[in-house]
Amino acid sequence: MANSKELAPRLKDLLSGVSNYGNQHLLEVEVDLIQTTALLGAAIDKLLTSFIAIHEAVNFQQEAVNLLISGKQPSVEDIERLKNIQSEVGRHVNTAVTSMQFQDLTNQLIGRTVKRVAGLRDALDSLGNTGAQMLPESGGEEIIAFLSEINNALVAQSLELEGALRIVVSQSKMDSGDIELF
Repeated sequence: MANSKELAPRLKDLLSGVSNYGNQHLLEVEVDLIQTTALLGAAIDKLLTSFIAIHEAVNFQQEAVNLLISGKQPSVEDIERLKNIQSEVGRHVNTAVTSMQFQDLTNQLIGRTVKRVAGLRDALDSLGNTGAQMLPESGGEEIIAFLSEINNALVAQSLELEGALRIVVSQSKMDSGDIELF
């Protein structure tokens, strides 16, 4: 029959494993959420800048149209600006579209975060279910077997989750090209 000297190290290993597993996955969740926040912030800033620039270009065009309607002649500078507005608007629309494409990256990061949280929840459920199978009258040998089973299941779930989430979204800025969007 196992005594407390045999049970204590097994219980310590299990609790340490649960703590390490939880901390590891919660740290990854935190990193993914920070990265998602940074990507969304950069995308929103670029969208805002692009839409303001498009609005200014359209306003300038409208002012030129109003000037022509009133019968006045635009200045040489205004004529040059009007000639360049189409490419300027096109450039800003392209920037806006690129910014919106970062939804794919943020969806990947959010998906990873959800999988990590679900994996952690499943591990804790497994821990609770396996622990619930242990009867109060269980002997030391049975308790050691339960603790080993729980620890092995925890390690297996951690490895399985890590394998499923191995592909990392390393893009953290809108300007870097670490990942292919489409």
